[in-house]
Amino acid sequence: MTIGDISLVLVGAGKMGGAMLSGWLDMGLNPANVTVIDPGLPQEMNQLAEQKGFRFIATPYGIVCPDVVVVAVKPQVMDKVLPTLKSLVGASTVVISVAAGTPVSAFKAHLGEEALVVRAMPNTPAQVGRGMTAAFASHGVTASMRTLTAALLSSMGMFVWVESEGQIDAVTAISGSGPAYVFHMVEAMASAGEALGLDAETAGILARQTIVGAGELLHQSALPAATLRKNVTSPGGTTAAALNVLMAEQGGLGALMEKATAAARDRSIELSK
Repeated sequence: MTIGDISLVLVGAGKMGGAMLSGWLDMGLNPANVTVIDPGLPQEMNQLAEQKGFRFIATPYGIVCPDVVVVAVKPQVMDKVLPTLKSLVGASTVVISVAAGTPVSAFKAHLGEEALVVRAMPNTPAQVGRGMTAAFASHGVTASMRTLTAALLSSMGMFVWVESEGQIDAVTAISGSGPAYVFHMVEAMASAGEALGLDAETAGILARQTIVGAGELLHQSALPAATLRKNVTSPGGTTAAALNVLMAEQGGLGALMEKATAAARDRSIELSK
């Protein structure tokens, strides 16, 4: 089964749902086989539906069981949404969730114990095609379903499978929440620039473009991040002086990042209960 052949229902037409849909249509998903469900019926999705030719409705009633159901709603409304989806899920329907904090067990509680569920964690760079998504497949998800899921989720950037559902909490801590860490680094670097005497505008430009450029270099290079770091660092130079602080065993960035990501993982576990 190829992407062009499948029938798909997308539940949730927010930024993540919209980013996925645009990627799928670009990959050749037949818009005639696509239904998007969102009770809010946002105007921008209405316009896209008119342009592309997919169906956009407020409720799931009356839809024949599709090959794929993608759930992209906010976790706080999941308990209201999931009961309405039971009629959509057939014996060969794979349900892909990109909602943080909602475990496979919650889907099975509402959709039936035999429901075939993939729990995925994308991140916000998916909106520009540079996302990182990891997913866990529940028992019964076939090899062909895994292949199809990987193809769909790769439309947003890179994709990997994890071996256990518990690892999704670690994924959330590293890549799911990770863009915010990078954005904060820009803020911290800009603030540091001001402390060194630069005006706010110049410091902001320098910090932002440095992160953007370093990210693009990392994207285009096959070299490990450690090698790229070493390539910038002259022995006894200015970069080495800064890295002596950032890489200190006590109070350095590594130790701080471990503490921060552990807090994010623990919170992810709490939200899943």
